[in-house]
Amino acid sequence: MLATYLIGLREGLEATLVVSILVAFLVKSGRKDRLVQVWSGVGLAVALSVFFGWLLSYTSTTLLQKYEHRELFEAVTSILAVGFVTWMIFWMRRAARSIAGELRGKLQDALAVGSLAVAVMAFLAVIREGLETSLIFYSAVQGASSGSGPLVSLCAGIASSVVIGWLMYATAVRINLTLFFTWTGGLLILVAAGILKYGVHDFQEANVLPGLNTLAYDVSGVLDPSAWYTALLTGMFNITPTASVLETAAWAAYGIPVLAIFLWPARGKAPAPVTETPAPASAPQQ
Repeated sequence: MLATYLIGLREGLEATLVVSILVAFLVKSGRKDRLVQVWSGVGLAVALSVFFGWLLSYTSTTLLQKYEHRELFEAVTSILAVGFVTWMIFWMRRAARSIAGELRGKLQDALAVGSLAVAVMAFLAVIREGLETSLIFYSAVQGASSGSGPLVSLCAGIASSVVIGWLMYATAVRINLTLFFTWTGGLLILVAAGILKYGVHDFQEANVLPGLNTLAYDVSGVLDPSAWYTALLTGMFNITPTASVLETAAWAAYGIPVLAIFLWPARGKAPAPVTETPAPASAPQQ
């Protein structure tokens, strides 16, 4: 459940910051009349993201009746989720310095076109985060226990991100976003490594890859499968009491180098994930 909470918190805060930048720009520009279009675009993006998440689950549980087909579908979505997580983390680190200015520029252009363009711009600014969240969430919970726990944790993470975003917008609260995104980015890389490991396991169960019963380790005698800490490790990083050689190799081949590259200090001044935090509406213009 911690993994899904982290996914909701990280992706939710990125989306919240995007929306805050758009709202702050309209308020400070005296264009509050366009807030309706912004919120309409955001609402449509959220609805489409929820539908996409439902479609993934429905496809896996209802449309794919054969076990091998279901495992293959889950394996492919896991690989896609790992790709999205990796791209999202490194894209945010690279593009963070210019994201606020780019959003304002696009919104300024949309204002010149009309209300529909504003709604479309807000929709496109949020939909990426929403679709990523649905795909990553679906892939992350495949190896977790069934029930409503993962969904509740995801919603709690999103709710926490909204609260943080609102505090940063409406009050003097400031958060070290560079540190926040570095820590959450590192943890998400480990989560992605676990998703990749589970994807390889699904490929093996679908008979696409060999070696399902060739184990790299078996610590079930030490790591009690029914213990809470085992459930925590499995749910967060997909560290299981047993794993095949191919699963373990995939986890290490992705997790170790990607985490090292992500944490390697950049030359010169390290870029901040967000150039500035949205100021309250009453704040004077710069």
